[in-house]
Amino acid sequence: MAAGVLPPPEDRIAGSGLVNVGGAVLMTMRVVLVDDHVMLRQAVRLLLDTQPDLEVVGEADNGRDAVALVSEAHPNLVLMDLAMPEMDGISATRRMLDRDPDVRVVILLGTEDEGMVVSAVRAGATGFVSKTASLETLLEAIRATAQGQVIFSQGLSTRLIQELQAPEEEPERLTGRELEVLECVAQGLSNKEIAWNLRISEKTVKSHVSTILGKFGLESRTQAALHATRTGLVSVDRSGCAAAGHKLREGSVISIDSRRRPALARVALT
Repeated sequence: MAAGVLPPPEDRIAGSGLVNVGGAVLMTMRVVLVDDHVMLRQAVRLLLDTQPDLEVVGEADNGRDAVALVSEAHPNLVLMDLAMPEMDGISATRRMLDRDPDVRVVILLGTEDEGMVVSAVRAGATGFVSKTASLETLLEAIRATAQGQVIFSQGLSTRLIQELQAPEEEPERLTGRELEVLECVAQGLSNKEIAWNLRISEKTVKSHVSTILGKFGLESRTQAALHATRTGLVSVDRSGCAAAGHKLREGSVISIDSRRRPALARVALT
């Protein structure tokens, strides 16, 4: 069996968000597909329907309908095209994350336009996969993004990743609590997980994240996480959220692995 491909669904536990695969109970990830090419959506859905831990809960062929669908279906992850009618993928990503900052967005790239990718990251997207990538690569990207990693196709350059870091100006210093929240963001934790780990409300977490972005002059938590991990501002060896996040998200990586030249470059946040 190809790497990254799980066996077909066996025993989904109705209404629980869990699935039993060979005696192991897995969480089911809810996925929304957004692309104006019907054949591509159908092909991706056929693939995802063979995966016991992935469940397609809706499809849309334009950004405007996608925003409404995500608000209704509450997916964990969205596979998003960029060039679509009525509303493009970048605008749709921004609106989705304004409403639900915990949803993960993986962009399906027709061409690896660095300018478009930069805009998508600033909107909050956390994964990027070429439409020409293998099915195994797509599945790997979906699962890695769900674990809190930022995923780029190998063809996207290191220069692009560096461009997404914080501005050259020295940012305003973070408070102790803001640094703790940033550590959690860099671990790929959702607002709900951060709130649980730090024993504060989700509303307070959102406020801290907004303040952090303002101090760094950034537009999305993805940018903040990239900056924090690549500059050493936070460390996975620290206690608190870092340790908790690492336990929650086993099997993640810490840096771009260029030794094997994989199909995906991982900027690990966990």
